[in-house]
Amino acid sequence: MTDSQPRLLVVIATYNEIDNLPRLMLRLQEAVPNAQLLIIDDGSPDGTGNWCESSRDKYPQMSVIHRDEKLGLGSAAMEGFRWALTRNFDLIATMDADLSHEPESLAQMVSLMQEPDQAEVGVCIGSRYVMGGGTEGWPWYRQWASRCVNGFARMMLRLPTYDCSGAFRVYRRTAIESIDLSQLKSNDYAYLEEILYRLHQNHVMMKEVPITFRNRDAGKSKTNAWMGLSVFWQILKMGIRG
Repeated sequence: MTDSQPRLLVVIATYNEIDNLPRLMLRLQEAVPNAQLLIIDDGSPDGTGNWCESSRDKYPQMSVIHRDEKLGLGSAAMEGFRWALTRNFDLIATMDADLSHEPESLAQMVSLMQEPDQAEVGVCIGSRYVMGGGTEGWPWYRQWASRCVNGFARMMLRLPTYDCSGAFRVYRRTAIESIDLSQLKSNDYAYLEEILYRLHQNHVMMKEVPITFRNRDAGKSKTNAWMGLSVFWQILKMGIRG
């Protein structure tokens, strides 16, 4: 990366990802070697945070924020955005820690955001639901639930995107600066729809690129039926207020 290329921060929220994070870090180092990495760990009892501390010499591009308790994906993302803005990063990526998101796809998304004809794009979304995208290893009921959430978000929030609930994104700094982060009300997974809703209200251009979302092969998923219902309820409230 030359001095003229944008500074990239990759924000990764973790909770009990000791089986996945070391592998992810190796692949990120290969795919986006000049990126800075910010791990936000919510007091993982499995030692994820301890591994980060012991690996600082191996990964000098890694910074770590330790939080005392599980505060939610949305609040971790907001903390990561603020951390990036105060340090003048140009691009801010978010991705899961469980290897569901391919670091190689992240490199392609970052490359797209650097193309001159994509300068107006404020957020690039790694999408499961555009042509060429998909999921791998999901049971039918999880696919059905995800499709329902995304269709409901498109309808209620009038979003132009097909994958509204995926965390695999690259934001331009100017896009994040266009919204007031303190006004976002969702601390959990619903922040993913809410931030797109706020960006869309501010006429920020969005672009979806196809990715394959691969189900985790280690560790335990953080999602459950209750979280899904909570996301539906929060989308409904956003749509009614809007």
